[in-house]
Amino acid sequence: MSTQPYGPRLLKGALVAVDLATGQRNAIIFQYNPETLSRSLQPQMAGGEQGQHTPVVRFTGAPIETLTLEVTIDATDQLESGDGQALSMGIHPQLNALEMLLYPQSEQVIQNNRVLGQGSIEIGPYLAPLTLFVWGGNRVLPVLLTGVSSREEMFDTHLNPLRASVTLTMRALSYSDLDSSHKGYHLFLAYQGAKEVMARRGLASDPGSAIGVDINRF
Repeated sequence: MSTQPYGPRLLKGALVAVDLATGQRNAIIFQYNPETLSRSLQPQMAGGEQGQHTPVVRFTGAPIETLTLEVTIDATDQLESGDGQALSMGIHPQLNALEMLLYPQSEQVIQNNRVLGQGSIEIGPYLAPLTLFVWGGNRVLPVLLTGVSSREEMFDTHLNPLRASVTLTMRALSYSDLDSSHKGYHLFLAYQGAKEVMARRGLASDPGSAIGVDINRF
């Protein structure tokens, strides 16, 4: 008798932080895939402004894409199985893993302060990791995490949080935002390329008959 599960294998969404200096990758895999994902695209264009007469309307870059999703983190299953980390810390580790995507590494802070104490006049900004939003094989894109807000809903006797809803807001980083030498530049090009392939599948093969208008006369 087969023990293989029925149905398709469930893919998990994730955020992956890539250290551009070392290449090290740290993945934060969503415990439960969010039920909704909100996306908005705002075009970047020149020309076509109201009241202005322009011969053409041009794209100045990729659209500004923003994403919002709510991630649920729950320690119930781990507590029932007697997981030591959940028993002693609740979901602190998972919450901190998400929040640390917004912090410079403490080692960088200490090193910069040491250099400043040695008489260096200027300290450069901290190097941020490349953050990737992974949502299946067709959506892997570099993002700027613009906000993390959490609502902690249950606590143990030591006030460790046991359940939380975390809202993540992100902005896609495109080739309009990154230098061509940046890894994210090429990742976004690949993301757009996958969208173009998918878009061709969504086009009508005979649009004129589908809408009842001869579009060749336009």
